[in-house]
Amino acid sequence: MFSITVRDHLMVAHSFRGAVFGPAQRLHGATFIVDATFRRAELDADNIVVDIGLATQELGAVIGELNYRNLDDEPDFAGINTSTEALAKVIADRLADRIEAGNFGAGARELAGLSVTLHESHIAWATYERTL
Repeated sequence: MFSITVRDHLMVAHSFRGAVFGPAQRLHGATFIVDATFRRAELDADNIVVDIGLATQELGAVIGELNYRNLDDEPDFAGINTSTEALAKVIADRLADRIEAGNFGAGARELAGLSVTLHESHIAWATYERTL
């Protein structure tokens, strides 16, 4: 399996519901490093997994929809805890939608899967992986 990874970052405000979150139940900020990894079994006709420029651009567009937002105020997140794990899934699903729409180019239709990792810090991160 071949893969490429592109990186961006995301800054949000949010709060959580539930005693398990302790002081994070209050509104707080979070900064994540976001890695999106694209996978396929065989390289395309250009001998690449996917166009890195398009992958970077599309990850940036998805991040741009969330960046500098209070997620508590966003209708897409009403009633859910925007945990690192949940945000990784949202970003992966939005990237998958863009792949399906053709935003990554025709060669991306052969991608087998993608994963999104959100790094909360240098010692903690979460990943969501999905097939395409």
